[in-house]
Amino acid sequence: MTRREMLAAAGSATAWLSSVKPAAAQATVMKNFGVAGTSFFARTRAGSGRGGGRAGAVQPVSTPIMPPFDIVEYAHANGCGVVETDVASPDLEAVRKLRARLEAYNLRVITSPRLPQEKADVPAFDAVIKNSKGLGAYCAHTALTERRYEEFDTLEQYQASFARNQKAVALAEPVLAKYKVRMAIENHKGWRAVEQAEWMKRVSSEWVCVHFDFGNNISFCEDPMDTLKTLLPWVISTHIKDMAVAPYDDGFLLAEVPMGDGFLDLKGMIAMLQKKDPNIPFDLEMMTRDPLKIPVFTAKYWATFGDMPGRDLAHILDVVRKNKPKYPLWHTTEMPLEEQVKLEEQNNQKCIRWARQNIS
Repeated sequence: MTRREMLAAAGSATAWLSSVKPAAAQATVMKNFGVAGTSFFARTRAGSGRGGGRAGAVQPVSTPIMPPFDIVEYAHANGCGVVETDVASPDLEAVRKLRARLEAYNLRVITSPRLPQEKADVPAFDAVIKNSKGLGAYCAHTALTERRYEEFDTLEQYQASFARNQKAVALAEPVLAKYKVRMAIENHKGWRAVEQAEWMKRVSSEWVCVHFDFGNNISFCEDPMDTLKTLLPWVISTHIKDMAVAPYDDGFLLAEVPMGDGFLDLKGMIAMLQKKDPNIPFDLEMMTRDPLKIPVFTAKYWATFGDMPGRDLAHILDVVRKNKPKYPLWHTTEMPLEEQVKLEEQNNQKCIRWARQNIS
């Protein structure tokens, strides 16, 4: 049976999800494995009535087609030990209740605050970090950039954006130190690993660290293991994922796939991270969406890279040539939202099963 036939046979998304057994509802908690909200774009949209979004719904959704999604309950039901989520309410009683639920479920939490852009934003950031401290957060996570090669047309535009990012972190750092909450900055297709590492050296703060995404810097023609080695001294948390690549006319396609189905040396990277910190959290970011286009054969792609070595491009193109996808990469924008929800959950469950077998 093909994936499309299987999805069609499953009926409505709500009925189908109710029939899916969590990967580990009553098994031992995986203390170092968790889930990030970015693994659930379709499910969140289906429960909120919002259409669109980066994961790509075809048509807007005006009313919810499923109950609201609760990532904390999902993490607990699937035997996770970590959850990455926003602090939804500034209300202290709501924070107290959420902390009680997290503790009852043996869940560490990573929060995702918005950084201050100006001095006037600092009090609001202070309140959010205070709530993160009240939750007992493992750390805060931030992703400060979009895709550099899509967002900017000139090196000067990129440099101005990087200056704003550095200003935001400089404004945030005293607040983080005040509450003794670490913030991990994701390599979010904004900086090459060496650029981010040099920034971390300049900041030189125990409260400003790195959230390592296993696959993002492939879009910068970096080998994922090299990215990890460069950023490792500052890494305290992660987005774990596996990746597939395929050629297209202007470069190569890059897509998240269930762990074990891609070309990354996941076990080697996990071992390196756990050698540094046996308790480091691995938050799943299985983004079920259209493949990203990495247009390395276009002038615009290179506009913001001053001196990327040609050997890096040659290496990544060799990786693409040698690592054909195990199956056709899906295009979720061609699917109704209910089918997106089903495919997304199938991918997430496969990742959770892999994690139970491979992450101690």
